[in-house]
Amino acid sequence: SWIYMQILFLGTGAGMPSKQRNTSSMILKLLEERGTYWMFDCGEATQHQILRTTIKPRKLEKIFITHLHGDHIYGLPGLLGSRSFLAGDEQLTIYGPKGVKDWLEVTLSTSQTRLKYPLQIVEIEEGIIFEDEQFIVEARMLEHVIPCYGYRVTQKQLPPELLIEKADALGVPRGPLLRLLKSGEDVILPDGKTVKSSDVTGQPKNGFKVTILGDTRHCENSILLAKDSDILIHEGTFDTGTEELAREYGHSTITDAANVCESAGAKHLIVNHISARFMAEDLKTLLNQVSSYNFPIYIADDFNEFNYINGQLEKLEN
Repeated sequence: SWIYMQILFLGTGAGMPSKQRNTSSMILKLLEERGTYWMFDCGEATQHQILRTTIKPRKLEKIFITHLHGDHIYGLPGLLGSRSFLAGDEQLTIYGPKGVKDWLEVTLSTSQTRLKYPLQIVEIEEGIIFEDEQFIVEARMLEHVIPCYGYRVTQKQLPPELLIEKADALGVPRGPLLRLLKSGEDVILPDGKTVKSSDVTGQPKNGFKVTILGDTRHCENSILLAKDSDILIHEGTFDTGTEELAREYGHSTITDAANVCESAGAKHLIVNHISARFMAEDLKTLLNQVSSYNFPIYIADDFNEFNYINGQLEKLEN
């Protein structure tokens, strides 16, 4: 059983679109696990960004909104409307702070947007906001200038791997008995012999943990959400040397992001929400400011894709 996850950034800018970066949005691709996508934030023109990818809006299952600033939500009405035209008929659930329901309902009714699928809008508070047999999603309040949440997505433990050679050696016939053993049950063979599940399976594996934070100053809840995460996605609107300005606007520097990652013991850091003041050639300087940390640090650009496979994070070339 492989631990596998993909992250696709659709917009990595701060405040408003620039020529280099669109407004905030990213996708957790869960095609292997559930055949769907989870989106985090949906800034203006997110659906235009999607057109340049292989993402199918009908496969969007959940959208998590960190806060109600325009650069994180103005793309929602257009995307929701288009999903109807693109054969999306499965339920879509939106999670976000208080106010998101009113805003969407007024916008959709005023523009007479008729959705052909069930839309569920969940206004969240701190704590576990979603759980099923595969995943847990926890939200905590961050420190921005309006209410803003961070999310922690935990994949539950994966079932142990069946060691087929061991099962063969103990005379287990191919078929339903193997399935029972893999699911953790002991079985009795036709000849009356008992085979224990633990004798023919490996250790169960922990799933992945990924933390996606909204706009925030350096704060304790960021560290709590990111604790032991495989990947932390943290805003870095400002650079080292402009800490005071960052705090005033409820934002972080790239060094704040690295400090949160270090304090939380997270394994990889991806920095997004980059101010338009930084050009492509400035990114090297930004990364130099955090070169002393002993975990991999990436700055995300629009359309960057990251694969996480069994503990290794790999940035794909665009």
